[in-house]
Amino acid sequence: MKSSLPLLLALAIGAGPAADALAASSPSTTATASTKHAKAGSKSAAKSAKAAKAAAARPRIDYDGEQVNFSEWQAVREFEDEMVERNGFERGALQDLVKQARFIDSAVQLVKPAPPGKPKNWQAYSSRFIEPIRINAGVRFWNENADTLARAEATYGVPAEVIVGIIGVETIYGRDTGRFRIVDVLTTLAFAYPEAPNRADRMAFFRGELENTLLLARKEGIDPFSLLGSFAGAVGMPQFMPGNILKYGVDFDGDGIVDLRNSAQDAIGSVARFLVEHGWEPDNKGPAVFAADVAPSMAWQPLLGGGLSARYRPAELASAGVAPRTPLPEERLYGLVDLQNGADPTEYWVANSNFFAITQYNRSYFYAMSVLELGRAVKAARGI
Repeated sequence: MKSSLPLLLALAIGAGPAADALAASSPSTTATASTKHAKAGSKSAAKSAKAAKAAAARPRIDYDGEQVNFSEWQAVREFEDEMVERNGFERGALQDLVKQARFIDSAVQLVKPAPPGKPKNWQAYSSRFIEPIRINAGVRFWNENADTLARAEATYGVPAEVIVGIIGVETIYGRDTGRFRIVDVLTTLAFAYPEAPNRADRMAFFRGELENTLLLARKEGIDPFSLLGSFAGAVGMPQFMPGNILKYGVDFDGDGIVDLRNSAQDAIGSVARFLVEHGWEPDNKGPAVFAADVAPSMAWQPLLGGGLSARYRPAELASAGVAPRTPLPEERLYGLVDLQNGADPTEYWVANSNFFAITQYNRSYFYAMSVLELGRAVKAARGI
């Protein structure tokens, strides 16, 4: 996740042979590393310490994985060809790396859709996140990073409580960032995704993220097998996919490298930037959601098919029988959100663009509402 890392330093602290071979496939790596090392100045000590954490030796595998030779698969050979032609990787080093990847059946099982028939339940879902352990951890995280959160809010216009909510929902503030080697799970899902209507699209996505992982590791000068994450390949405190690390990662602590695994400051800045890049409106200082009632006529039902975006004026909501319990700012667009509660009544909310920006992080109404509720709970618990 770092924007730069001297190659010789990474190798000296044990990044491993895969880092050596892959980094060597980029002709400019050594020269770039030498130049950056010469310019490090007063930041060199901080960068060295952070690099030592991030480029640690390859971790042990504590899960079952089948050793298969992915390089024998035609689709994998085509991927290797593309990596050589498009990104300048050395073929032999790439093949050696692919041979080390393990097939992770648990990742295949975990990406399968949930069996049909079980009703959605917002209260059950939210109780997993709005609970004392996360709230107390959130208070500690906020107190320890209050200045950084305030700076992110001033820089990007994203409230501290929203950033705190996301990092808390994702990893309990870095406590649970995942134990899978992401090369293993991404290789598995890129070439052995389970049967599903969207299988081809999902395989293409994970194939792209495998490419991004190797580009990220080369950029950092580390062993790609040292990167741990979720069963779907997400990394660090905010659980960014490798491609999003490359696109939206922010060196918010100013030490010259982006590290979402070890730097809370970088994680905070990166979450804020992601939200702004995905539709967060900094000038909208009010609530992201408003509780609402809906008319028995059901004329509002077509509004639920509007997707993950705000597209209706307050007058359009009113004409369809949606009645917010507090007045809506007239200049904004909104969407209707339903939070189903199993056998209990569904909750209805009117949401603006900032709510839907959170759904770009995870495409779920339940997720976005949990982020907002956890952030509010942590803010209230701080009592400031």
